[in-house]
Amino acid sequence: MELPPGPRDDPRAWEDDSDPESEPDPDAQAEAYVARVLSPPKVGQPPPRAPLLSAPVASPGALEPRAASKGAPVGVPGLLSLPPELLLEICAYLDARLVLHVLPRVCHTLRDLVRDHVTWRLRAQRRVRAPYPVVEEEDFDWPTACIELEQHLSRWAEDGRWAEYFCLADGHFASIDSVLLLQGGALCLSGSRDRNVNLWDLRQLGVESSQVLVKALGTEKNSTHKGWVWSLAALDHRVCSGSWDSTVKLWDMAADGQQFGEIKGKAAVLCLSYRPDILVTGTYDKKLDSYLLCMSYQEPQLWAGDNQGLLHVFANHNGRFQLVRSFDVGHRSQITGIKHSLGALYTTSTDKTIRVHVPTDPPRTICTRSHNNVLNGICAEGNLVVAASGGLSLEVWRLQA
Repeated sequence: MELPPGPRDDPRAWEDDSDPESEPDPDAQAEAYVARVLSPPKVGQPPPRAPLLSAPVASPGALEPRAASKGAPVGVPGLLSLPPELLLEICAYLDARLVLHVLPRVCHTLRDLVRDHVTWRLRAQRRVRAPYPVVEEEDFDWPTACIELEQHLSRWAEDGRWAEYFCLADGHFASIDSVLLLQGGALCLSGSRDRNVNLWDLRQLGVESSQVLVKALGTEKNSTHKGWVWSLAALDHRVCSGSWDSTVKLWDMAADGQQFGEIKGKAAVLCLSYRPDILVTGTYDKKLDSYLLCMSYQEPQLWAGDNQGLLHVFANHNGRFQLVRSFDVGHRSQITGIKHSLGALYTTSTDKTIRVHVPTDPPRTICTRSHNNVLNGICAEGNLVVAASGGLSLEVWRLQA
């Protein structure tokens, strides 16, 4: 008895299966794979076939394979057959880094969905549920901002209960007024009224406490400077320290912290900014009448704190800073330190608190930490946050990576 003719006896099917020159369409493969995973075949039924391989060639005018890849095959259930709104809803439950870096490799449909900046803008605004960012920008990096926002909210969830806390109290014998993190948070510099700039290795936190403090910079007999160290700044491996002795000293961290320069001024150096082509210093000339005590700049936004505990946001318009908004973020006295990024905002104050905010309009405080002394500065880098204390210590929080 002869079997009835079927697809196995069709010469065209054999030709299609064995054609070495035909290249499988990646979209169709992805759709078929997702359909198989999400809708496994019932017992006793053959598995569904990829539509391009099982469909007979009807005529020269039949639908081309490339056109079929633009959407899910008719009648075949699958993830990619869902409307974009539902795909975005599913992606909202996935980590933002995975969505940005992994999903585009799956297929063109998910790649196009992820590349749309409107997708990330909606996701970010859904997370914060407030006007964001404070300063509108044409080229705002929504994917990066969204990743930072979600990471910041996750790290400080439940009032920061998952953050590890360390107190480094054995390096200075006077109030610490400035702090700076280097190399993604691996190293830390602290400037104090004991006239020293200390180098700390934060990789030793919780490992070998005796090796956290590395040394004091400089070759002075008793101290780094001859006056209080009030400010620190860095560019790559080069660091500068400003002091009330009216000098700025330059240090090369790639050469074990050796000094490679010194700038002598005529007044105390209160603030520094180290740029690729210029080093900017703010000095005390006994005529200064400014109420902005600390600043954090990330183009085009400048965040500044004043002696009344208020936070001000300026926008850079063609080289001129214009006040955009002013906020009361809960501090009862002057703000001494600010660290601002696309997705995070930290402030310290002489009211003995460090406050963690989301940089929305207005900022939303998600965590407050109290201290037994005034806090004089703040720095955040990588998964480390360090505050300078008037109680002779560095207050360190190590967040989830």
